[in-house]
Amino acid sequence: MHILLVEDDQRTAEYAAKGLTEAGHVVDTLDNGREAMAQCMQTEYEVLVVDRMLPGMDGLALVKGLRAAGLKTPVIFLTAVSGVDDRVEGLEAGADDYLTKPFAFSELLARVNALSRRPAASVEVTHLNVADLELDLLKRTARRGGVNIELQPREFTLLEVLMRNSDRVVSRTMLLEQVWDFHFDPKTSVVETHISRLRTKIDKPFDQALLHTVRNLGYSLHAPR
Repeated sequence: MHILLVEDDQRTAEYAAKGLTEAGHVVDTLDNGREAMAQCMQTEYEVLVVDRMLPGMDGLALVKGLRAAGLKTPVIFLTAVSGVDDRVEGLEAGADDYLTKPFAFSELLARVNALSRRPAASVEVTHLNVADLELDLLKRTARRGGVNIELQPREFTLLEVLMRNSDRVVSRTMLLEQVWDFHFDPKTSVVETHISRLRTKIDKPFDQALLHTVRNLGYSLHAPR
């Protein structure tokens, strides 16, 4: 694992870096917050271990700056600043963990390893594609084969659910819950009506159908097979 250790106390930096290296990690060390900010913009790290009291830019400002820049790399504050309010301030700034000095190296290693096992933050999806059908979730637009498709808000949501579940069967009950927020069967043909309208817009003007009815199960949107 590639770790950046930002610590201006030389003895602490050498001690922590030596232990992390012996544990099999690759460790870069810096003693300045401003340099650390620049380094994080250029190099991808899996965990950052950051002191709060740093020259150039303090650790709190460093972490806030990284989060503002969109970096989600896990951060552990390693610091002598140990008050409850200080810990809260550090976590609210965007740190994932807070370890106070003096510390046991075994605890630091355990916390670094725990953070590395966390699942990566999911990337927000802004576009969906199935074959030549495209959905822009930010602009709320739909296109197929480069042709714009005008959708009503409910039709757009219905298509989004189907595209997010492409190649899977989506039941009528699932559509009632996710598109109409119904947690009961309204005993109407609202799903069937909207599916028919959607099919008219995304399939009928084109050579191959994408939206299919799966008898007694629901609907599936997938590329031609």
